[in-house]
Amino acid sequence: MSNSPYRRIPNSKLNPNPNPNPRSLPASKRSKALSLPDVWFKHQSLKHATLKMHLRSLSASPPSDTDFSFLSGLKSVTLDPPGPDHTALLSDELLLQIFSRLPISCYISNSLVCKRWLYLHGRLVQSLKLTDWSFLKSGRIFRRFPNLTEIDIVNACVRTPLNSGILVTHKNLSIHVGTEFAGTEFIEPIYLLPSDLVDSGLEMIAKGYPNLRRIFAIGASETGLSSISNECDTLQELQLHCCGDLSLKGISRCRNLQVVKLIGRVDEFYNSVVSDIGLTILAQGCRRLVKLELCGCEGSYDGIKAIGQCCQMLEELTLFDHRMDGGWLAALSFCGNLKTLRLQSCKSIDSDPGPDEHLGSCPTLEELHLQQCQMRDKPGVKALFLVCEAVREIVLQNCWGLEDEVFAFASVCRRVKLVSLEGCSLLTTGGLEAVIVNWKELQRLKVISCNKIKDSEISPALASLFSVLKELKWRPDSRFLLSSCLAGTGVGSKGGRFFKGLKG
Repeated sequence: MSNSPYRRIPNSKLNPNPNPNPRSLPASKRSKALSLPDVWFKHQSLKHATLKMHLRSLSASPPSDTDFSFLSGLKSVTLDPPGPDHTALLSDELLLQIFSRLPISCYISNSLVCKRWLYLHGRLVQSLKLTDWSFLKSGRIFRRFPNLTEIDIVNACVRTPLNSGILVTHKNLSIHVGTEFAGTEFIEPIYLLPSDLVDSGLEMIAKGYPNLRRIFAIGASETGLSSISNECDTLQELQLHCCGDLSLKGISRCRNLQVVKLIGRVDEFYNSVVSDIGLTILAQGCRRLVKLELCGCEGSYDGIKAIGQCCQMLEELTLFDHRMDGGWLAALSFCGNLKTLRLQSCKSIDSDPGPDEHLGSCPTLEELHLQQCQMRDKPGVKALFLVCEAVREIVLQNCWGLEDEVFAFASVCRRVKLVSLEGCSLLTTGGLEAVIVNWKELQRLKVISCNKIKDSEISPALASLFSVLKELKWRPDSRFLLSSCLAGTGVGSKGGRFFKGLKG
C-alpha cells in the first residue's frame, strides 16, 4: 500500500466502460454520424433562421446606422437550389429538331418550361387562329410566332362578348352572341371591325409573313387584299367572309392562288353580295384556281362561264346554298377539266335550265355529290344529270324530294361505278332497281337509312347484281336493324308505346 494520504479510486469506478461498444448501447443512446446532406441542411437552416431574425429586427425599428452587408449573401440562402440546365449545351437548331418530332399536343406544355423554350415553341407554330385583335395590332404576334404560314383572323374581327356562354355555329363560322341580341342577324354591322382597321391588320400580316400560304379574313376591302397579293407571292388558299364584288379586285394579282372560298350571304349572320361581277374579276385574275367554293353567292350563266373559260385548271367546284339565276347549269360545260361537283344545302338546283340540247356536258366529271338539297324541282334535277352524264360516282345524302321518278333521271349516267344513298326516305326498292340494273359498270353500292327500301322486295335480278359487286353496304331500314338487334333481349315485349314500332 502507498503512504499517500489520499485514497486512490480505480478508473473502473470513475469510468466503468471507457471505450464502450456502440452496439451494446440502447438504440436511443447511439450516436449517429452526420452525413454531408445533414451537415448542409443544418448549416443552411441556421443561416436561414439567422437571416429571419435580422429581417424581423429591421422591420420593427431599424436604426439609422444599421449595417446591411449581411444581405449580400441572400441569394445563397436557399433550401432548394435549382439544378443545372443541361439543355443550355444544346443549340437552338438542335432543340428545334427535337421539339418538331414531338406530338403537337406537347407544344403548349413545353413552352411553359422557360423563356427559351417559349421562344422556340413560337418558331415551330405555323398555323394560328387569332381571337384577340390587340395581339395583332400591338405587333406581339410577330415576335411570338415569327414563322406562320396560315392565319385565321375572322373571330378577331367580330366584336362579340367572349364570356357570354352562347355560341352560335354555322358551317363556316362560330361566334359568341351576347344576351342583349335582338336583331335579325347575329353579326350586325356594328359588331364588325371597320374595313380600314381590317385592312391595316392585313397590311401588317403581309409585311410580317411574306411566306404566307393560307389566310381567312372577314370584312376586308380591296386595299387590304391588295397588300396581301402584293407581298405574299406564295399564297395558295384564301377564304373571305362577308365580301363584295369590288373587294375581289384586291386578289386579282394572286397569280399562285389555287383554292378560294367566298362566303357572300349567310342567313341570320351577315349579308353581302357576290355576283357575276365578282366572279368575272376573280376568274380573270386567278387563272390557276384548282378548287372554288361559293357559299351564298349570287350569279348566273355569265359568271360560271367566265370561271370555266379563264380557270382551265379548275377541278372541283362547290356551291353551298347558292342563289344562282336560272340557266347557270349550261355554263358548266365550259369547265373543261372539272372532276368534282358538289351541291350542298341548295334550295333548288336550277329554276330555269332551258332546252336539253343547249345544256352541254362535262366530259371529265368523275364525282357528283348532293347533300341536303331540295330535289323536288324535276326539270332542274333532270338538267343536272344530263350535264353530268359522264360521272363515275354519285353520292346523294339527306336530299328531300328524291322520289322514284326523280331518281330515274340518273339513268342517263351510263358509266357509274359507285352509288351511295343515305337518308333518301322516299326512294323505294323498285325505283332503285329500275336504275342500277342498267349500269353495267357498277362496282360499289351503299344504301343507308332509306326506309322504303325493303329486303323482302329484292328481286332475283337485283340479287344477281349484288353477287357481282366488289363492295356492298346494305343497311336500308334502320328500324328493322334495331328490332333485329333487340330480338331475344325482352326489350319491347311489355308496355310502352315507344317500342310498338320495333316489332317486325
